Order: sequence, then structure tokens, then C-alpha cells
Amino acid sequence: MRLLGYFDAYLGFLSTGLAGALGRNALDVGCGTGAFSEARAVIQPEGRITLLEPSGKMLQQARHALAKRGVTSQTVQSRLEDFQPTERFDCILAAHVLEHCNDPTDALRHMRKQAAPEAKIWLVVSKPHWCNAIIWLQWRHRSYRPQQVAKLLKDTGWQLEAEHSFPTGPPSRTSHGYLARAV
Repeated sequence: MRLLGYFDAYLGFLSTGLAGALGRNALDVGCGTGAFSEARAVIQPEGRITLLEPSGKMLQQARHALAKRGVTSQTVQSRLEDFQPTERFDCILAAHVLEHCNDPTDALRHMRKQAAPEAKIWLVVSKPHWCNAIIWLQWRHRSYRPQQVAKLLKDTGWQLEAEHSFPTGPPSRTSHGYLARAV
């Protein structure tokens, strides 16, 4: 992820002048190796972060990446639909998660249930591009046009506030960012 420029892309997206939207109590859904959470930790090392991931190996990598930045995280090895937190989150991070969900509407509804009132969601989603065909061979993921993601967000209790086009490298061809608020 780092060699392909995704960490830098996430850092740029989260640095768009909306740092207050990073919350004090964040949940990284499908955190993978932790690149999105790690980018958040660079901008806002304070507060709490919960890493949610079904893969124990990836969860361990994510926790280690944050620990190297001096950030302690809570880790939960679970699928999103099975996750039952004791509190709600004021910031939800989800990078390249929807593309792997059987029902992206259901996934966004689950994320909305985890969100406190007025919470923000920082979402990165694969967009149609021939580069994603190469990635598809490995991961069998989907891609979505921005209008589709905007509708998904609206239909699941989120109000789209901003979109982000990644300026360089593979992320500029494969990904698109969205910031939305829980309504």
C-alpha cells in the first residue's frame, strides 16, 4: 500500500482542512494493514481508534503500524455485520471496503448504526478504471461511479459533504474519496 502511494493519498485526503471531522473516537472498518488509521494518527494522534478487521494477521499489522506512531488502538477481529460495540463513534474510516461487500447498502447501514449523531465517515471507494481490472484479478472487487456512491450514502443515512479526487499515482486512477455526515 505504501509503495503504491495509498498511505500518502489517504494522508492527503484526511488533510483537506477538515481535521475536526476526524473525531475523538474513531472506528476503522475493514482496516486491513492500517494505512488509513495510520494516516489519521499522523494528523490527529489524540483520541481513541478501534480497528475492525476479520483477518487476525491484518489486524496485527494495523495495530503494529499505529503503535510505531505512538498510538494505542483497540482491535476487534470481526466482520462488520457481527460487530456489537458498547459505544458509538464520531468518526468512521472505511477504505476500499464497500467494493468487497455483497450488499454495500447493508454495509453502509451497519456503519451508520455505529455512528454517533453528527459523526463523519471518510470513505474511499474503487472507481471504474482499467487499472481496477488488474486489481480485480486478485480481489474480485467492484467499482462504483461517484453518483452511485452519493446515492448509497443518501439512502443509508449519510449526507455527502465533500468528494476528493486523488491527484497522483495509482490512487488517482483506482480510488475516489467521500466525506459524509450522519443525519
